[in-house]
Amino acid sequence: MAWRSLVLLPFLLTAVSGNTAPFFNMTFVYVPEDLELGQQAFQLTAIDIDGDPLTYSISGPEAFYFSVDAHTGVVTLRNSLDREVLPRLTIIVGVLDGTNEAVLKRLTIIVEDRNDNAPVFQNLPYETSIPENMTLNSIIYTVFANDSDTGNASKVSYSIEEVIPDNTKNRWLFYILPNGNVLLNGSLDYAKNTFYQLKILAKDGGGMLHNTLIFQQSSTYLSVTVRDLPNLDPRFLNEPYSGSVPENCNLGTTVLTVTAMDRDTGVNDEISYSISNASVPFVINATTGTITVSGPLDREQLPSEEVLLEVTAREKNLDIHGEVAQASTLVAVVVTDVNDNKPQFYHCSLPSCNFTNAQNNFRGSIIEHSSSRLPVANLSIVAHDPDKGINSNYELYLQGPNASAFAVSPTKIVGTGEVQLLVQDPSSVDYEISHVMVVQIIADDTGNPTNCCSTATVTIELIDSNDHIPEFPQSTYNLRVMENSPAGTIISPNITAYDPDSGVLGQITYQLLPESIRKIFTVNATTGAVLVQNGSLLDRETRSIYYANLQAKDGGNLVGTTVLEITVLDDNDMAPIVTGSYFISVEEGQNVTTQIQAIDNDEPGNRNSELGFRILPGPFSNNFTINATTGEMHSEEPLDREALEDERGQMVVTVEVYDHGVPQLSTLVNVTFTVGDMNDNAPVFLNQSYEFSVFEDSPGSFVGEVEATDADQTEINSRISFLLQRGSGSSNFLIRSSHLGPGHYGGQLSVDPDTSLDYDTLQQKFFSLVVLAENTAADNMGDTANVSVVVHILDVNDEPPTVLPASLKDVNVNENGTQQGLVCTLVASDPDTDHLLVFEELAVACFKGASSAGEVCWDWFVLAPNGSVLVNSSDIDYELCDRVVLTLRAEDLYTEKGNRYSQNETLRIHITDVNDNTPVFLPILETFVVVPEISPVDLQVATVKATDADSGRSGTITFSIVSVVLVEDNGVSRPFENLFKVVTTPEQDSYVGSIQVASNLDGSLKGQYQVTVEAQDSEAPVHRAETVLTIFTVDQSYRVRLQFVKTVDEVQSNAENIKVALTTATKAGVYVVAIRSTEDTRASQVQAKSVMEAYFVYSNGTALDVNQLSVLIQSDPLVLAELVNLGLAVIGPGEVVKPTRETELIGIIAGLVAFLLIFILVMTLVLVLTTRSYKRKLSAMKALKVATTFSPAMAQQGAGIPGTNQYNAEGANPMLNLQLDPSHDLGFHEDSVSVASTNSLDENTVNAPEDDNLKSKQHKAQLTDPTDEEVLVAALKLKEPTRIAYTNQTFTTTDL
Repeated sequence: MAWRSLVLLPFLLTAVSGNTAPFFNMTFVYVPEDLELGQQAFQLTAIDIDGDPLTYSISGPEAFYFSVDAHTGVVTLRNSLDREVLPRLTIIVGVLDGTNEAVLKRLTIIVEDRNDNAPVFQNLPYETSIPENMTLNSIIYTVFANDSDTGNASKVSYSIEEVIPDNTKNRWLFYILPNGNVLLNGSLDYAKNTFYQLKILAKDGGGMLHNTLIFQQSSTYLSVTVRDLPNLDPRFLNEPYSGSVPENCNLGTTVLTVTAMDRDTGVNDEISYSISNASVPFVINATTGTITVSGPLDREQLPSEEVLLEVTAREKNLDIHGEVAQASTLVAVVVTDVNDNKPQFYHCSLPSCNFTNAQNNFRGSIIEHSSSRLPVANLSIVAHDPDKGINSNYELYLQGPNASAFAVSPTKIVGTGEVQLLVQDPSSVDYEISHVMVVQIIADDTGNPTNCCSTATVTIELIDSNDHIPEFPQSTYNLRVMENSPAGTIISPNITAYDPDSGVLGQITYQLLPESIRKIFTVNATTGAVLVQNGSLLDRETRSIYYANLQAKDGGNLVGTTVLEITVLDDNDMAPIVTGSYFISVEEGQNVTTQIQAIDNDEPGNRNSELGFRILPGPFSNNFTINATTGEMHSEEPLDREALEDERGQMVVTVEVYDHGVPQLSTLVNVTFTVGDMNDNAPVFLNQSYEFSVFEDSPGSFVGEVEATDADQTEINSRISFLLQRGSGSSNFLIRSSHLGPGHYGGQLSVDPDTSLDYDTLQQKFFSLVVLAENTAADNMGDTANVSVVVHILDVNDEPPTVLPASLKDVNVNENGTQQGLVCTLVASDPDTDHLLVFEELAVACFKGASSAGEVCWDWFVLAPNGSVLVNSSDIDYELCDRVVLTLRAEDLYTEKGNRYSQNETLRIHITDVNDNTPVFLPILETFVVVPEISPVDLQVATVKATDADSGRSGTITFSIVSVVLVEDNGVSRPFENLFKVVTTPEQDSYVGSIQVASNLDGSLKGQYQVTVEAQDSEAPVHRAETVLTIFTVDQSYRVRLQFVKTVDEVQSNAENIKVALTTATKAGVYVVAIRSTEDTRASQVQAKSVMEAYFVYSNGTALDVNQLSVLIQSDPLVLAELVNLGLAVIGPGEVVKPTRETELIGIIAGLVAFLLIFILVMTLVLVLTTRSYKRKLSAMKALKVATTFSPAMAQQGAGIPGTNQYNAEGANPMLNLQLDPSHDLGFHEDSVSVASTNSLDENTVNAPEDDNLKSKQHKAQLTDPTDEEVLVAALKLKEPTRIAYTNQTFTTTDL
């Protein structure tokens, strides 16, 4: 076809000219972003087979950053790079050999990251407010800093460098977690600090910058404001408080103002004031705190001039504890004095004056003609002014008709002082002139002219002298007094003497003489009345008359006397006297008579000495009578000994002997009758019958006791003995008598020591006995009584208990405390009739599956003594333990013999799982890649794994796709729906989610899919978890066409070998799209028969394009040879754009024209080409010979460059990072200009689809001689030399 001729045209021109265009063997380079200006960034290296001088150039918008040395190809940095702004640059590199047109190629420059960025805090500024009572370890804020670098240089760690205000406590008050959470590490107090500023440092993980390990960091401040809470009481300011106010001031007068503030300054609650004191003349304004006078103030009436007020400040609202916030303070108010009181006089003596009742009249006395300066006696005057200080100064002076006879002392007083009147003129003090003198004392307060003065009138009595003797009207007085008269009894009301002297001298005092008489009688010293001093000494029976002298003495000690004759009268003061004692014995059943004898010592012949007799009420008063006049006593009836409670048989009767005087006197006497006992009573049992019990198999055991009494009062008559009446079963028992008390005996019944009673063999479980009580008195032997006794035989608890199996069935309990209280109740039984069973827990075993879970469940359950199994903890966790085994037993607390415990039993408690765990995704360690073109529906492209610690449906996981977002290479995100699906498959202990293609994928899209997968469990409450998968997509630009000279069937049969060889060379996964026959071989010099279209993808999501694949295959000669053997001919791009029909016609015409022009040149050069072909064959053979003998140790390691004997220093595959050595020239070519590559793989200069605009500027090296293929085949057949057993790694088809 004509278009094929057009394609061949440039190759024909090259063959004719003999000069091959240079080409680049580099696709991308790496440049560090910290490269300094002027430094070498990379080296442009182009390959020219002809060895022509090359000129390099760069172009494109992004060539702005670089400059190139046109001769050396060294590219240096012209403008600074920044990976974070421009991570990848693309420039057009060009090379010109001076002969051919410039060859242009797109070169990708990848900017390598360096640690040139410090972390940058986001969402500034950082400010927060927290309450002062925030709990410990609470999160107060979260900071975040982003580092745009990569790797460790992008990992940010945080620390708190400084806390303001700076002190030791604040330094540790906060701490920060790796995720940026700032936590509280101590307690806050608004009163101490209301604001903190935290300097937070963000530091990256470090990275290289200018060949030095650098750690970048930045800092910012977090402002923390502490919110005040009402937790403090108010506080008074400017304490202490004191003020003053004058007395008598107006109501409402301001004293002072108190001020309190809320210590919670951030709250600043409203405060009200009050006075706690009661009854004080002050009030306080509840709002302002101003204290004012509320009542009359009189300093002199107050307890103290300083009044203490207790003021309380109370906040309006309750504090955080629900209590009233308040504080109190004392306010001292001094009431200052005002001169508002005049001095006054008081009748008292210092310091005992209370100054309550002032007086104006006073009385005193003085002996007439007393000497000068002698004070008036009996005068107690105190002057007092209640004012204070200078206000209490006043003067004293005298007024009145007798003022000149006396003087006042002192004349000036401050406050309080005693006032005396002193004789000033003794001649004026004369009793004969005047018995009484009167003066007035004036107290004058000169500082108070309106109310200045007080007056005290003093009446002074003058005392006369003594000049008369007292005289009695009679010389003898006859008096009478009753004996035993009480002290103070008046014998004579007044026996007085007369003395005409006045005053004290005329006052008479009386006394009795001789002094011994004063023990019995006394006289009133003032009135002369005679009285009984001691009535107990007045006893007529001892003395009936007394004589005494009565003396009268005046104030001057002058004496007058008279004689007193005192007769003592008789009184009934002598009680009757009983003569003899009365103890009478009488036999039981007889009467008794006795006579009571008595006398009275009062005066004979009167009623005071007349006697009478009577029996006083008592226990036995009704058993006797007595003659009231003679005192003869008789029993009413015969006496009964048993009627007496006294063990001695005595009856005591009290007889009173009395006289008939006033007051009546009497004497008591006890008459004791002792009654002798007779045996006249039979024994009596206390109970009508007795019932006892005794345990089986207990020989000699005590059974019980019967009791009987005998009413006789003597021991011999009341003695009792017990015996068993013969009968059924009586031989099994014994009875023994014992004395319990007077007439009281017990019979102790016991089992015969030789008898063993068996509860199980007895038909009847009791014995009926008859016990006899016999009186053993000698006179009435044989008096008996009997009683019935029933003895029950009791079973002995000697059998062990048994736990009922039905109560030991397995039980289920839900985890997490969702089940509380009773789990189950255990039941036990005991065959004994009397038992008390309790349960005891012996051990607890914890299991998770078949393995022990240690001690985790030991406190989950508790076994109560009554058998109740109770939940004891809310921490029951199925994931820790799913089975609890309790080992237990039952105990009979009443067991008396044998084993008291049951056999050990086990109770199994199964823990029921509750859905309390969220599914957890397992880490994903692989990279997922999808090739849309070969990814049919249902193809698995990724997997996730998740586990759930719950069991059953709670732990059953179902996966679902939440969202799919395609992140394109330019950073644009595009959401998709129904693009992928997930299939859930259970595995051991986990679930696998297979991410599969749900609909056809678009192969033209470039980027990576962000697939959000959700895992949820299957039982309420449902728990969910999400993870994001990254699936790299390989678009159609990476599809490569491999042309083979073999048929489709042959390629398909060798497909696996081909894939192995390609994988060996590329280390990539080979994804074959199709193998089909070729319809177009225009891109090669050989006739291809089939085409394999494939993708070459690495596990990290990157793929190889056609250029990279070509370089990798050429770098491995063995793989290249293997692929050639398998038929590989040409490597080309995956897509070839078919020309339109118009384009084909133009191409045909242009090809024909070009062919006519070139034909002449071709024919001219045939001869030259033939000669050069022969030389090339010789060179190939020489190269073959040298290659087969070349030592591997001398071989230059590296990949050969097609068409040359040079080596590529950049390496064939930058992703594999192959380091290749510089080339080594073997010197096989005499004329390098004439050499053309015989490697059919030289077609690798075909550009990727995006480089279509450069295709016209690129040339292909073609074989010029058909015999070159034969040389290639011959060389490949000799790849295994026979003489030397090694493979020559440096031999390539290029050397042919």
